[in-house]
Amino acid sequence: MIIYEPIMLAIPLAKRIKDQILRERKIPDGDDLRKILTSFGLEETCLNRGLALFRSKYILALLIPSREYATVNIISSTGDLSDALELMIYHDKTLNAYIIDIVPANELEFEGNVGIEPVIIDAETFELKSTPVLGHFEKENGEIFLVISENTYDVWKKSGKLELCPICGADGLVWQKGIAYCSSCGFGIKVVKK
Repeated sequence: MIIYEPIMLAIPLAKRIKDQILRERKIPDGDDLRKILTSFGLEETCLNRGLALFRSKYILALLIPSREYATVNIISSTGDLSDALELMIYHDKTLNAYIIDIVPANELEFEGNVGIEPVIIDAETFELKSTPVLGHFEKENGEIFLVISENTYDVWKKSGKLELCPICGADGLVWQKGIAYCSSCGFGIKVVKK
């Protein structure tokens, strides 16, 4: 797994949080989220009154947990806000669902689009009500891929959205031998067979 920019942490983090909510049937608390972030190789550099700051060579992440929701702000270690993202985890009482959403932290300067479908988990049945395409990033032969499981691919295929990039939302993915390429964001999407 590689993490060079905010999106490369946001997507695997959303996947890990989704899996934990489905398993434990509750939103992870601050300690759980801190463990998840350090498991990605981030160093916890500051902890004060619930706030925690994490860093790696390429990104910084600020965890802001509370009783009802949690937010992780992810920015480039250069401080550039043009690709900064905010991952929000909360219980939507109107939908009666747990939501994990990745949005631009700075919509005025954001360079690109975030096409990631929010994770929506029914708060009663704990069934997934959306079809987010989540995985982790790897580099192979100079190209960067979002690596997804065969199960994730099957759910994505059933949604009828195989032509839409799950990272930037652009239309027109080009598929070749189980790998999709997006000309808009430059990432590939690779399906790992079991």
